[in-house]
Order: sequence, then structure tokens, then C-alpha cells
Amino acid sequence: MKRLLKGEAYQLRYNTLCVVVISCLFRFIEILVETGDFVVGVIFFEMGYIDLVRILESNISLAVFGKRDVIRRCLIALFSSEHVLLEDVPGVGKTLIAQAIARSISGDFRRIQFTPDLLPADIVGSSIFDTSSQEFRFARGAVFANILLADEINRTTPRTQSAMLEAMNEHQVSVDGITHMLPTPFMVIATENPMEYEGTYPLPESQLDRFLLRISVGYPGRESELDVLRSHQTTRPINNLRAVLSCEQIIEIQQAVSNIRVDEAINRYILEIVEVTRLSDELMVGVSTRGAIALSRAAQTLALISGRSFVVPDDVKELAIPVLAHRIIPTSYSHGSQRQNSEALIERIVETVDVPV
Repeated sequence: MKRLLKGEAYQLRYNTLCVVVISCLFRFIEILVETGDFVVGVIFFEMGYIDLVRILESNISLAVFGKRDVIRRCLIALFSSEHVLLEDVPGVGKTLIAQAIARSISGDFRRIQFTPDLLPADIVGSSIFDTSSQEFRFARGAVFANILLADEINRTTPRTQSAMLEAMNEHQVSVDGITHMLPTPFMVIATENPMEYEGTYPLPESQLDRFLLRISVGYPGRESELDVLRSHQTTRPINNLRAVLSCEQIIEIQQAVSNIRVDEAINRYILEIVEVTRLSDELMVGVSTRGAIALSRAAQTLALISGRSFVVPDDVKELAIPVLAHRIIPTSYSHGSQRQNSEALIERIVETVDVPV
């Protein structure tokens, strides 16, 4: 009996010690978070977030073969609460990537095929007269979705293109003096073919500036293309995709991105790159302040999905071209080669700027 009581006493002391240790640990973490030395997301949630990102990447890769780098950059835009422009020749999977991302998230998906006769009201919605109630009511347009595919966005008129500006920048639309909020998360995945100019309307700089990233998909490798041929002989892999993440989980990751630390040296590094673009004789228009913010935000997201609580210079260097190249205008402006010239200029500028250590 005494031995039993003694064992219970030891167990009670052990349980009490565990509670004390855990309480002290929680308090220690609170102090670290308050002082800004560590990020709570790294201590508790980082591995969970990384796992979610890996699950989402793997699920999308079931339908999009050999394009993990493109998928990752699209997810950087998603987790940054921003938008992406997929620019490449027809048939390389631009629309497929957008559909795969949308199917992997349990949210609303809408597709708009941009054509010359598309009207702004088709996108944002309009007020219609309801004969039953004898009142006007707002009929939502296709923009009210979590993932919006703007297919061949450069085939519609500038008037219709401009209807996307408020939605992309403010996550809201204004119709008849009334503001309507868009669902969260909200992401626009736009596609365009840069090789065709017949019947197209090039996106103005103000529209391009709303996209966090401009990405070229490119042709797949030989083995990946073999996988594509084999998989399409019986069915379309996109039809078998199921949602693996909820909108709430996407929002949690977006919020966690804000907790990624950006050192003052990284901020100065970003601004140094931006300043060089503004002073360059090879550029008519340099990177705007919005562009600098976009590069910082994208670097935070890349750091998070790479398993770090802080941004490193390599994050900035890796994303400088897809984030900044579409925000500048070279002095030797040529519509056919502007993209190549812009990307080459950004690459040279990044190489000339000293990397913080």
C-alpha cells in the first residue's frame, strides 16, 4: 500500500513538473514574440505551413508535369495575396495550370474568355431591374470568385481591361456608386500569347503593374512530355484532381507571410536595385514603389515556403526578374523583344548591386 502511494506521489510530481515546464515554455515563446527575436509561425506552425504547401504542390503536379518551378511561383503569388500573368505560346499549359490550382483549393473558380466584344459589366456585374420586387438588384459578375482565370486577357479592349484594376488592387468592385467586396482569398491568373499581335490590345503599364509575377511556362522536358502523352491516352488528369486545401488554410498561410522577418539590410538591397533601374540610361521607366513592395512581399513568401523565418538575398535575386521585368520600359522599346530586353536588363542590374552580408 505504501509503495502504491509512493508511486502515485511520484506520478503527481511528474505531472506537476510537466505542467510547469510547458507553462514556462509558452511564456518564454511569448516573450520572444513580443521582443521580435523570433516569429511564432516558425516555432509552432512553420512545419505545418510547409507541409500544406508541399501537399498543394504535389496535387497540382498530378495534372501539370515537369513544371514545379512554375507551380511554385504561381503559389508565391497566391500566398502573397497577389496575381500572376502567364505569358507564353499556345499549348504549353497556361490554362491547365490555372485550372489545377483552382481544383486543388475548395473555393469558387470562374473563367473569363476575353474577347473584343466583352464588356466591363460582364466582369464586375451590373444592376438589373427585378420586376417581382420592382427594385434594382445587383447581379454579380464573374470576378466574384476565389480563383479567376482571365484567359487571353490581351484580346479584349482597354476599356474592359481597366475593369479589372480595382478588383486586383483593392479586392473590391464599385458599381453604381456602391462598393462590393470580393471573396477572400482572391487571385487573378491571367494568360496571354506574346507572339500574336493580330486582334490584340497590349496591356498598359498600369495593368501590368498589378501582377506580382510575370511567368513564362516554356516547353516541358522530354521525359515530362512522355508522361503527358501517356497520361492523356486514357483520361485527362485534371479531371481527377480534388481539393486538398481549404480557403481558410490559404488565408492562414497568407497571414503567416507577414510574420517573415525582412532585415534592414535586405530592405536597402531591394531599394538599391530599384534605384539603379530609375537612374539607368537604358530605361525610360524604372521600377515603382509598388514594385519594390511586391519584391519584398514575394521574397517573404519564398522564405516561408522554403522553411525560413527570414528573407535572405538569394530570395530577392531569384524573384527579381519575374517581379520587376514587366514593370520597366527600355529606351530601345520594341514590342516583339521587349520582354527579353527587360529581363536581360534586370539580370544585369541585379548582378551589379552589392549583396548584403
